[in-house]
Amino acid sequence: MNNNVIICVGRQLGAGGHEIGRMLAQEFNAAYYDRELLNLAAKESGFSEKFFEQNDERKGFLKGLFNVQTAHISGGSLYDSNFSQERLFQFQSDAIRKAAAEGPCVFVGRCADYILRDCPGMTSIFITAPFDYRVQQVMNNHGMDANAARKFILHRESIRAEYYNYYTGKKWGQASSYDLCIDASILGAEKTKQLIAEFIKARMK
Repeated sequence: MNNNVIICVGRQLGAGGHEIGRMLAQEFNAAYYDRELLNLAAKESGFSEKFFEQNDERKGFLKGLFNVQTAHISGGSLYDSNFSQERLFQFQSDAIRKAAAEGPCVFVGRCADYILRDCPGMTSIFITAPFDYRVQQVMNNHGMDANAARKFILHRESIRAEYYNYYTGKKWGQASSYDLCIDASILGAEKTKQLIAEFIKARMK
């Protein structure tokens, strides 16, 4: 891999990680990958994007292999039709490494910080915010009431943390797992992006 800027963004639900990730991509003229990674992984593997969507950021604790019907294989595949979620993770990891090797990138989630841990120029960021703030953001963005928003956050973050912890051996959201953790509610998205950008530029000097 080269020494291009690689930014890996972890995020709490409702903290603004997606928005800040896109802003950082613009700041550094970098490619942005969030759900786009599912399409890349599908193309790399030859399997339907549907299976990557169904298992997106979910821990691969399957009791066995599940069968992929031929109808869902796009253009045929060199791989065996039986594969586990671990294999899905491997396909996605390969897509992440390939994208990182091609130029500056911002990755949101999918354990990209762990997958690219040996990549020169990689900076791992975690975007956080107080729970009540995030509940309000989810209410606004998804049209939920407060109770539904709380349950939604807790459920989704439980799955996300389990996935990250399982594949990385680190703890999702813990400061020691990242280069920089920041509460985006304090400064707002734009100023948070500026602070992160200054941090990255200082590391590059």
